Amino acid sequence: MSNSLTKFVAALMLVFMLGLAYFSMREDSAIMDEQSHLPAGYSYVTQHDMRINPEHPPLIKDLAGLSVLIWSKITHTQINFPVNIPAWTQEINSQWNFGSDFLYKEGNPADQMIFYGRLPMLLILLILGLYVFRWTKEIWGNSAALLTLFLFSFSPTFIAHGRFVTTDVAAAAGFFIASYYFIHWLRNPQTGSLILAGIFFGLAQLAKFSLFLLVPLFGFLTVFWIFIKIFGRQAPEDDISEEEKRNLYFNPPKKVPVKKEPAGEIIWRYLAGFVLILIIGYGLIITPIYYFHVKNYPADKQLADMKYIMQSYGGGAVLDTAPLIACKSLDHLARCPAQVTIWLADKNIVFRSISQYMLGLLMVVQRAAGGNTTYFMGQVSASGWKSYFPILYLFKEPLTLHILTLLALLIIAWRASKKIKERIRSEKPLFKISWALYWLGLHFEGLAMVSLIILYWGSSLSSPLNIGIRHVLPTFAFIFALVSSQIVYWMRVTPGENRIIFASKYLLILGLMTWQIFSILKVYPSYLSYFNELAGGPSGGYRYVVDSNLDWGQDLKRLAKWVNDNGIDKIYVDYFGGGDAKYYLGDKFQPWWGTRSPNDLKSGDLLAVSATFLQGGRGTPVPGFTQDHNYYNWLDKYQPITTIGNSIFIYQMP
Repeated sequence: MSNSLTKFVAALMLVFMLGLAYFSMREDSAIMDEQSHLPAGYSYVTQHDMRINPEHPPLIKDLAGLSVLIWSKITHTQINFPVNIPAWTQEINSQWNFGSDFLYKEGNPADQMIFYGRLPMLLILLILGLYVFRWTKEIWGNSAALLTLFLFSFSPTFIAHGRFVTTDVAAAAGFFIASYYFIHWLRNPQTGSLILAGIFFGLAQLAKFSLFLLVPLFGFLTVFWIFIKIFGRQAPEDDISEEEKRNLYFNPPKKVPVKKEPAGEIIWRYLAGFVLILIIGYGLIITPIYYFHVKNYPADKQLADMKYIMQSYGGGAVLDTAPLIACKSLDHLARCPAQVTIWLADKNIVFRSISQYMLGLLMVVQRAAGGNTTYFMGQVSASGWKSYFPILYLFKEPLTLHILTLLALLIIAWRASKKIKERIRSEKPLFKISWALYWLGLHFEGLAMVSLIILYWGSSLSSPLNIGIRHVLPTFAFIFALVSSQIVYWMRVTPGENRIIFASKYLLILGLMTWQIFSILKVYPSYLSYFNELAGGPSGGYRYVVDSNLDWGQDLKRLAKWVNDNGIDKIYVDYFGGGDAKYYLGDKFQPWWGTRSPNDLKSGDLLAVSATFLQGGRGTPVPGFTQDHNYYNWLDKYQPITTIGNSIFIYQMP
């Protein structure tokens, strides 16, 4: 396929994806995290004060808040900022109270603010798609780029989360784009590529704190590249074209070219470059942006807030001593990062900026270690499950992707066995270090992608924080690219290949792609609740998992529409999400909570329960779980009269 046609098809896929995301989000109410993120972002760009929601970096919230601010200025819409409420003046990180008041209790146009706050998220989704296409095209060519982009553009998870003011798709974009520029610098260690690598590394850190994993990962890739350059001296020349790289990939040379270069120069170039990338990211990107967010944050309040938030970090109390003195004691060693953070908050504005960044990073570490009460596969736990993300990935991603992944693994095994047989027949050693190092240098992008996936999944599997497939979303684009590279290799025309076999390959791939397109269109507009056929489809997913995988509060406006369309005067609601049931239902709303006695309901009464609360109140508690449980078991004898968007179950009392 020509380059011009390839770009045209790619553009069509991206436009189609954005269309699905845009039109499906218009009737979505605020999800849980948006109640915090959007008001926080507006406070950042108008107040230059980051007292709300410091546990997430500011970049995405800034974009959402700036979008709302620009819209309000253009349309002359009045937005009232609650500067005098306790959630802003007295309470510490009272993000939920502040967000609820700002969106629903100050007379602000909540729906319009949520809509315009989401628009920059679509831009991030588009940028990620462009880089997914660009990088895979550079490495594996047009066909692989289009297949990768197809898996991305018709991914229900990317469509679902790319519409909301959250950090997950931004983290995927930061992870992918920062890796692209970093590996580009490794292959072409020039000043320009180093600066770009540093800039995008810094931007990635401003997207989500979990991307701090890029520091050890980039360090590992740097050391490994140095090893290849020194001991193998077989890494491909830096100035060969992308077409030549692809030719080498499909037709590796029989003789390994040798490139000699002093080891000291190699070590100095890459280690110094790696350090400079960190300096650019932290010194020239992160610190100045955090300065913007703390310059109007009163220093005494910042210090008091930090002491309160970090009071239990590391299992110790706040020490009124210099951090170096506190860190010398083994009893307080685990608390050392918190002590340093608090100490910096009491200094000049630059140190306060660094301290605010460190606070967010430590809050995420503490949050990840603490877990979260959630429902999974019939159980309720606060300590998580090792099987959570693998099973979730199996159920939440289209079967087309799983089938292609299995096929790609078979292709890799077949190619490896073929190479082994060839070397056995030629009586050559099965493994030769010079060839292995050359091969790794030639396939370094693939090696890096595999490393990224392993590190990120390993970190997620070790954490008890099990609240959604979105937490491993940054690895998806790499998975799509690696799978597509093998599928395209398998589909290449080989000499003497039977035409029927060749045609069958294309029919199989086209059939799988058509299946995925159909499944994506069928679930519109409820992309957050997508589950594949193994889980029983979108309507069956609640039996396995809830929270941000299915029910994040997105269907409250649809519930209100159903109530109004059916002329209902009163409905009890137990709602999980970032919306406000009273705001949308008015006097028809009657509050309900899981532990309330069912005897309070009379015959004919309607009860709407979010799936997250419903399943959390019906799951079997794991050993050691002491929180309230089984409080919704009484609903087992009833069938819901309808379900709103697969996430809100409505019951009528007999």
